[in-house]
Amino acid sequence: MTAPRVATVKPVSEDAATGKVAEVFADIKRTKNIDWVPNLWRVLATNPDHLELVWSRLKAIMHPEACGHKALLD
Repeated sequence: MTAPRVATVKPVSEDAATGKVAEVFADIKRTKNIDWVPNLWRVLATNPDHLELVWSRLKAIMHPEACGHKALLD
């Protein structure tokens, strides 16, 4: 029998998000047209600068239309 897995990082809840994190969370929901923030982004939010950097890079790749570019694939 294996021991239960224990999270090493506590995700930032949407309710607790402020400042830069709240702005990025809102942009994620708006861009992806969802009403919740996936756990990946909530964990990255433990470092607001890292969250902003990763989101801006992936947004440009995954949602270029949101960055003012035409998507190569539809």
